[in-house]
Amino acid sequence: MERRNENRDWKRPQKRGSFREQREEREDRKPFSKRFDRDEKPARKEFGRKRFSSEEKPERTPFKERGFERREKKFEPRGERSFERRERGFEKRERTFEKRGDRGFEKRETKSFSAPKKSSDKEIRLNRFIANSGVCSRREADVLIASGAVTVNGKVVTQMGTKVTIDDVVCYDGERLSHEKKVYLLLNKPKDFITTLDDPHERKTVMSLVEKACKERIYPVGRLDRNTTGLLLFTNDGDMTKKLTHPSFGARKIYHVELDKPLAKNDMQSLLDGIELEDGFSRFDDIQFVEYFNDKRIVGVELHSGKNRIVRRMFEAMGYYVVKLDRVSFAGLTKKDLPRGRCRFLTEKEINFLKML
Repeated sequence: MERRNENRDWKRPQKRGSFREQREEREDRKPFSKRFDRDEKPARKEFGRKRFSSEEKPERTPFKERGFERREKKFEPRGERSFERRERGFEKRERTFEKRGDRGFEKRETKSFSAPKKSSDKEIRLNRFIANSGVCSRREADVLIASGAVTVNGKVVTQMGTKVTIDDVVCYDGERLSHEKKVYLLLNKPKDFITTLDDPHERKTVMSLVEKACKERIYPVGRLDRNTTGLLLFTNDGDMTKKLTHPSFGARKIYHVELDKPLAKNDMQSLLDGIELEDGFSRFDDIQFVEYFNDKRIVGVELHSGKNRIVRRMFEAMGYYVVKLDRVSFAGLTKKDLPRGRCRFLTEKEINFLKML
């Protein structure tokens, strides 16, 4: 046991003194210990001045010079090689740029000659110009052109496929046609107004009701009798007029009819099956009593035929006299919130609906 203790003491000598003495010894070994700072502050400041402001400080410039010389020697050959590479690369890029520049210049030169045309220089077919003016459809415009009724800049044009611009003077029947924007106007026609542009007998026309609605020249789509009231569409779109008036497109029309006597069920079925008139076979698509009025004399009829006075003539053929006739719907358009004798422009949604028919 004693031998083991001797070996242990020899390897790790035991510390002597109290804990405070040992701490002071450790502090004495440190150059800037708390004890040194507390007891010898003037000496510390003096030591610091000598340490940082002494002229015995070793110079490091030789090391920098030697390092700079080394870097300078390494930089010169690299710089020469890189400069040669850049010079060779620049020559290559310059040659390729000349080739690309030539091709690009040729393309730009060809594009500069094909400048876009202005809106006033845009050419359209003459029949389309006439149809857009609201006179008639394109097919009917071809007939007018072939007959020599259309002039362009004072010359009669009869050749099909002739193209004109907006600036050209196109005349039909002595009046100049204008390529105007499309206008769609809906009128709730009152009684005692005839559907015509002008009347030699100086009767009231529907044009007097819409003459202040827009600057464009518009025309009625279809006709309504003088004593017939209800919806009447006006537009300068010739294609739309053709679509809504031709029965093949199926533009539905609904009328409220007031008869002089109650309608019999047998006669109602006969009108649905169809009857023979002087201008051909005609029938209603649907016919029903109007529950709102609770009167057998008032019925609602639906049809797509565009014949003149077709509703009145069909009831007269069955022995009934039409007292009142009101068109309440036309091609899906209704007279809701539209008083009698007033007109309004169609909404964008309604116009798109008519174009999809």
